[in-house]
Order: sequence, then C-alpha cells, then structure tokens
Amino acid sequence: MKNIVTVFLILLISHHGSCAKILGVFTSPGRSHYILGSTLMKALAEKGHDVTLISSFGEKKPPKTKGTYRDIVVTEIMKKMNELIAGGQVNMFEHAKMSPLPAAAFLARMMPRIMEPGLGNKEVQKLIHSNEKFDVVIVEQFMNDAEKALSTHFGAPLIVVSSMWANYWLNKIVGNPAPPSYIPMVTTDYSVPMTFCERLLNSLLYVVTEVFFNLFVYSVENDIIKKNIPNGPELSDVLYNASLVLMNSHPSIHQPVPYVPNMIEVGGFHVSPPKKLPQDLQEFLDNAKDGVIYFSMGSNLKSADFPPEKRDAILRTFSKLKEQVLWKWEEDVLPGQPDNVKLSKWLPQQSILAHPNVKLFITHGGLLSTTETIYHGVPILAIPVFGDQKLNAKSAMNNGFGLVLPYNEITEESFTQLIQEILNNSKYRNNAKKRSEIFHDRQVSPMETAIYWIEYVIRYKGAPHLRVAALDLPWYQYYLLDVLGFLILVNSVIGCIFYYSIRAVCRKICKKRKTKKLKQT
Repeated sequence: MKNIVTVFLILLISHHGSCAKILGVFTSPGRSHYILGSTLMKALAEKGHDVTLISSFGEKKPPKTKGTYRDIVVTEIMKKMNELIAGGQVNMFEHAKMSPLPAAAFLARMMPRIMEPGLGNKEVQKLIHSNEKFDVVIVEQFMNDAEKALSTHFGAPLIVVSSMWANYWLNKIVGNPAPPSYIPMVTTDYSVPMTFCERLLNSLLYVVTEVFFNLFVYSVENDIIKKNIPNGPELSDVLYNASLVLMNSHPSIHQPVPYVPNMIEVGGFHVSPPKKLPQDLQEFLDNAKDGVIYFSMGSNLKSADFPPEKRDAILRTFSKLKEQVLWKWEEDVLPGQPDNVKLSKWLPQQSILAHPNVKLFITHGGLLSTTETIYHGVPILAIPVFGDQKLNAKSAMNNGFGLVLPYNEITEESFTQLIQEILNNSKYRNNAKKRSEIFHDRQVSPMETAIYWIEYVIRYKGAPHLRVAALDLPWYQYYLLDVLGFLILVNSVIGCIFYYSIRAVCRKICKKRKTKKLKQT
C-alpha cells in the first residue's frame, strides 16, 4: 500500500511539473480565426496545461479537459466590426473589385481600428493588472501587433500563430528570406512563376506595404500599447521577439518556400475526424443518387448578401442540375428556391465534405475551407472575394483540383460551364485525391507537431538558439547596402585613379610629341 501511494505521489508531482500556464490571444472578428485558436488551446488544455483564451467568441459550454480552460470574451471587437459594416465602411463583396494595392492598404488601415478595443476590455484589463504569470503567450498574427506586448508584460516567451502561410507579416518578424521574385503578396492572385509584370507589381506592392506599415500602422499599434498596458514596451522591442511561428500551411496546399528554424508548418491542425451528421442531413446526402454539390461562402461572407442578379444566376444554374445542392444560406427564405436545393443557416462542413456523395465544393476559397477540401479530396469551384482567397483559388486551379470564377464574372453561363467542367472531367477529383494523399503523408499529426513545439519553447525558456542573426542587423546591413556602398566607393576610387593616371600619361605623351615637333621646325 505504501508503494502504491508513493507511485501515485510521484505521478502527481510529475504531472504538476509538466503543466504550464498558457495565455492565448485570438481576438480577430473572423470565426475561422477563432476556430484555429480555440482548437489549439483546447488541445493544450487536454494535454494537461492550464489555458486562458482571449477571443471575440468564446465557448457556450466550457470544454472538459485534463487541464483548466478559461475564456475571456472580448465583445468590443465584434461590436466595432458590426458598426463599420452597418456604416458602409466594410463591405466584403466590394473587396472583389479592389486591385492588390488598395486591398492591402484597406486591411492595414482598417484592422488596427477594429482590433484596438480588445486590450481595453474590462476583463483583459483586469488580467493585465493582476499578478498572474504565464509560461508562454500565444498570439495570432493578423495586424494586431500591439497584443504581442502581453508577452513582455507577463515576462513570457512569445509564440505567433498564423492563420495563413509564410507571408509579409510573418517573414519580417523572424528574419525569413522572402524574395518578391517568386513569393506573391497575400492580396494578389499571382501564379508561380510570375510574369515580368507580376514580379514588378509584386515588388512595388512589397515596398509600398513596408513603407505604409512603418509610417502609419506601427505608430498606431505603438499608441495602443502605451494606452492599455502599464509601462508598456515600445513596439519595436516586441515586434521581432517571437520565439516560434506556427503556420497554417503545408506543401499539399502551398508552394514550398524557405523557412528559418523557428517557423513550423502545422497546416490542417484544426481538422478533426468526421462526426455523426444530423438525421436530415444524413438522409439528404445518402439519398442523392446523382451526387451532392456543397455551397458555402464561409463564416465572414454571407450568401444572402449576394446582389439579386448574381443570386438569380446561381439559382437558374442550380435548377438545371440533376445533382442535389446543399447551400449555407443565412436567412429563412430563398426566393425562387429550386426543388433540388436544401438550405441551412449552419452546416457541419468537415463532416459533409467527408461524405462520399459530395462531388463538388463551391467555396469562397478561404484557407480553412481549402484545407478541409484537400483533407477529404473534394474538388472545388472557388468564388474568391477578398484577402488570401484569390491566391488560394489560383493555387487550387494551378494544382488541378479546382477552377476559379471571379465574383465580378458570375453569370448563369459561366457558372454552369465551370460546374459541368468539374463534374464531368475526372482529372479534378483525381488531383484532389492526390493532394489529399500528400496532406495525410506525415510522420505525426499537425496538432501533435504544434503541441511539441509549444512545449519545446516552454522547456527552453523561449528557445533563443532558434533565433537567426538577421533580426539583429539594421536593414541596410541585412540588404548589404553598406557593403555595396563600400564596393561602389572602392571601384569609384580605383576608376578615378585609373582615369587620372591614363590622363596624365596621355598628357605627358602629347607634351613630348609637341616638344619634338617644335624642335623639328
């Protein structure tokens, strides 16, 4: 009995010793961003860690986990977002008309305004002014750099989670090389390899974004820190302090690019095995002898907001199909709804895509939707509208498992033609299955990878040995402008010496010839 008690105490102590206090900050008003954050934080709590999650959504029922799980819901951000939408300052479908530069400027100008109320939330301020300590602070990277100062405030290592792949915002904070010659900016839809004009515009977009951030965005973020965090650090002391970056990317989804040691791909960590469907959905999918087309514009865009002419073009197309259509529609009634269309305000997307009768996924091209369709091997027809959707859609087309229908080009003819092409050409489903094989071919699951590296950072107190020296260099040294300037100077001096030496020799020769002629005369 004594031995049993001893073993129990040892196990209890070892469990307590491995338990970490983790603060997660995922305050973006996009539900897809919250899905990533909450999925990761729940997994950490299930591993036995004590987790606090600051977000704009929260859980209706606290999850049952081995560790503790605490929600702090920031309602102010969603309120600000809804105010901007109601005031006409944010119209998602209008983004489809924007070229890359205005789209990038809009995001950079708008997001700090939306995210600013987060740190001022009453419960967040209560946490900031408490004596709590954390072993690590995990912050989502989405134009919310001020929130990273919480890591400095709590004296904990900073881990950044990206809802996307390696991009402008990520690469610079960890010193990762990102040549604009073959790495497109997020707001573009450029294919790789890019044409000369695309490389030119991509480079200009990179430079303009860099200037805009340094002159405007970072000063706004710095003011937010000073306003909400006592003795808050300068943004410049926080911005490049990430111990680890977890990226929602994978070679099955994105092109291969270079990564520094503290950048880890965990794309698809939010995907879970399919769950049992509600009876009505199960019967609808099972009984669709000609297959099912699943249609959803994601969590931020609403199909109900389609202009009447585009909605009617979509309905006329669906009415001609023999396949059944399952449409995420946010209102109670759809005028002119065909008999083969079933509506729902919410749908369990992952479980639907897992059903063998689903032949096509019509999507906005968001990264979570793209990841889930690759996971299940379902081809897509993408209707991208804003952000990274255009790039995801173009990638799907280039990899052969989907086609793209620009939002501004939706007509009955174009919609019908692309749907029939995907349904009747087996190459799209075959390529989707191939991508799915690549996605699943991993040593360990993406969630296990994410948890391992988070615990690694905790074990090694921020893992400073993963930090690259590029972060300690001024920009002119990083781009070797001082070396280039020195070489230009040396070459100029040598050139001058050579020039004046030749000039002196020529003058001397001319002088001798002139003297010789004078003597002869």
